[in-house]
Amino acid sequence: MKLAFIGLGRMGRELAAHIIADGSYEVTVWNRTPSKAGSCVQQGAHLAPTAADAVRDSPIVVTCLFGPQSVQEVVLDTDLPWLPDALWIDISTVGPAVARQCAKWASTKGIAYAHAPVLGSLGPAKAGELGVLIGGSNADARATARQVSSLWADPARIVEYDEAGKAAVGKLLVNYGLAVGMQGLVEACHIGEAGGLTPQEAVALAQLPKTPLSVIASMKGSVLLTDDYTDTQFSANLLAKDVDLMFSTADGDDLPALRAAQASLQRACQAGHGEDDFSVMAAG
Repeated sequence: MKLAFIGLGRMGRELAAHIIADGSYEVTVWNRTPSKAGSCVQQGAHLAPTAADAVRDSPIVVTCLFGPQSVQEVVLDTDLPWLPDALWIDISTVGPAVARQCAKWASTKGIAYAHAPVLGSLGPAKAGELGVLIGGSNADARATARQVSSLWADPARIVEYDEAGKAAVGKLLVNYGLAVGMQGLVEACHIGEAGGLTPQEAVALAQLPKTPLSVIASMKGSVLLTDDYTDTQFSANLLAKDVDLMFSTADGDDLPALRAAQASLQRACQAGHGEDDFSVMAAG
């Protein structure tokens, strides 16, 4: 069966590689920056010259784009030649309002839709240990999305919802934990150092199992000690975009903890570190 994969950023390339390696699909890829498709082509995918060429003969189309604006530009605002009854699986983090808009748009085009954002960064993606949230009103679409997603998912971390918006808001809740958790870790280490702990002692205490900061400290504590944020697992730009989606979803709620995290991300991005790992929030 033919499958089109559109969007080959850091995460997209990892996910597409799993599909290619599986061998069950004839994979065509497309990206607005064609050079990013190189690794996928080397692994055996066909590079389409346009998004339309990728979609034209593919009963399954997977998109993994930067965010709502990219989904709008690449899919919703274009007249792609979808096959009748094709399935669109969107992995992009877009927020619940846009996921519901995409579901409604797909129904007007006579195609099925499933929103299937992933939970995790590049390490779990490479290892096939991502979480996946699958939302959609069509049970068959969800089943196919689950089959495709299983190529990069930990089976115990797949959750299904009966509509697309629930999967989208679920992804934001998880990324809220990343943003606020990282902000909390940075502030806790500042307190520790101000009170006389060495940076190593502060991080070690935060990493202690079964403490509130242990998960994020285990993920990013060593990065704080090296002060090197260039091994990007999940970029500051992406998390900053997701934080904006959280505020728009919250519909006016103040969310002061998230405001602090947003300020740290904005400082990092404005200083030219948007493509660094989101732990660059610690750089001040």
